[in-house]
Amino acid sequence: MRKKIVAGNWKMNLLFEEALKLASDLNGWIADNLPEAEVIIAPSAIYLQTILENIDEQYLKVASQDVSAYESGAYTGDISAKQLDSIGLDFSLVGHSERREYQKEDDDLLAKKLQQLFQNQLYPIFCVGEKLEEREANQHFEVIERQILNVLKQQAPENLSKLIIAYEPVWAIGTGKTATPAQAQEVHAHIRKVIETHFGSELAISTPILYGGSVNASNAEELFSQPDIDGGLVGGASLKLEDFTQIILAAK
Repeated sequence: MRKKIVAGNWKMNLLFEEALKLASDLNGWIADNLPEAEVIIAPSAIYLQTILENIDEQYLKVASQDVSAYESGAYTGDISAKQLDSIGLDFSLVGHSERREYQKEDDDLLAKKLQQLFQNQLYPIFCVGEKLEEREANQHFEVIERQILNVLKQQAPENLSKLIIAYEPVWAIGTGKTATPAQAQEVHAHIRKVIETHFGSELAISTPILYGGSVNASNAEELFSQPDIDGGLVGGASLKLEDFTQIILAAK
């Protein structure tokens, strides 16, 4: 049975004291309530080590929002997987739609990022999803299949058991729009079928697939009740303790 996961992507939000307090408060809430879902937060990179030092990873996990495609060298501003591993990090987002759009990250670059994470024993949360015009043209299945295969076929098969996938319809991120539970389930089932066809049923059954598209406290329970939705990648709602904890409780 796949474990439920709720991950909070804090993006470029919160000042240092605010981030540290939210992480500490969340850690305390999890310790008191012991929710069924595994909880991961992705703060800004400059906060990662301090937050790690001030939480109990028995209750709360920490992810980077990005990782370099390179092992080391003259890549100013990049952070390598080896560096993330050296501070005790276990997870990193890869291929978030904002980085695909604003930083023009393509599939080959994302494949290299996954390779770096796997080589350093980190777990990728690999984001895929279609834009509004692709959804309206009924190309979303094709787009998502291409995103998955272009990246995963460049990985060593034995590493794919560490993979977490997040489906984020780009048209539903930060817009207040959300895919209906039926729409989200349809795509999650498609992703699982793509994995089964190309990488085997065992991996398809065991891979967690999260939904990321304006998840909030009022829609989380219905989304997470779908058979192929294993939790959420949460944006703005993860910045508010009360909202985020309600979403965590919905994942069961």
